[in-house]
Amino acid sequence: MDTICKLLNIEYPILQGGMAWVATHSIAAAVSEAGGLGIIAAGHAPSEWVREEIRACKKLTNKPFGVNVMLLSPYVDQVMEVIIEEGVKVVTTGAGNPGKYMEALKAADIKVIPVVPSVALAKRMEKSGADAVIAEGCESGGHIGELTTMALVPQVVDAVNIPVIAAGGIADGRGMAAAFMLGASGVQIGTRFLVAKECAIPDTYKQRVIKASDIDAVVTGRSTGHPVRSLRNQLTRAFAKLEKEGADEKALDALGVGALRKAAVEGDVNNGSVLAGQIAGMITKEQTTKEIIDDLMTGVKECLGLKIEGIN
Repeated sequence: MDTICKLLNIEYPILQGGMAWVATHSIAAAVSEAGGLGIIAAGHAPSEWVREEIRACKKLTNKPFGVNVMLLSPYVDQVMEVIIEEGVKVVTTGAGNPGKYMEALKAADIKVIPVVPSVALAKRMEKSGADAVIAEGCESGGHIGELTTMALVPQVVDAVNIPVIAAGGIADGRGMAAAFMLGASGVQIGTRFLVAKECAIPDTYKQRVIKASDIDAVVTGRSTGHPVRSLRNQLTRAFAKLEKEGADEKALDALGVGALRKAAVEGDVNNGSVLAGQIAGMITKEQTTKEIIDDLMTGVKECLGLKIEGIN
């Protein structure tokens, strides 16, 4: 735990997931203030939006926070420039290899932590200069790989010499303790922070997560090669029907266009994409971010018998 805390200059080894349309400055600042590492999700947003979010986050916290960069974004070059200009401390990346930006980010003393779904990609990221990797299992919400967290994390830990952060299916102290036993130095949590009071998504989205059962998180899009986990609704049923009928990728993509925004901004949890992980069935109430992090750390103490400073 100390390894990742020292690397990122944070109190607790908890990173908040970089969830597009969800991880804005309000939740990022709250997580950082509570001792973890808050992360703003750049998604496919223009660079000036990212700059505004970074500056808004700085007004709420003077502690380190990061930006998650989707490397497939058409604005990725400009977003990286903004991150450097604004003095962000940490960058997490998804959907690609951040190698072309590594030299500039390192020159600006920015820690680079890619999300990886496999040992091969973890090795490649270490070789390219990553400071750590986030090994994300398929239990997570959003785009997923094939391996579970339980299988992926120890294999990545054995394969690289940089810190490994576990993600996917972690929502309480028991999950954190399990991640540490697998060799992880920290955890990344997304789904539980969806119901934080400081998370700016509509209440309809939060309530859908709170009411979810253990089998409500389903995967669509396997036929396209880009599977996504979300909570079952009219959209997932329509998607599954098209896939069963053998619809081409163009038709499937058309159904998904704007779906996440529809849920996370407009609050339409029937026709929008309600991204959430398999752990959603464990989440039963809205809490402040501090309450969530304190609960996580207390749970780790109970499981591992550790003395966690600041937690009674």
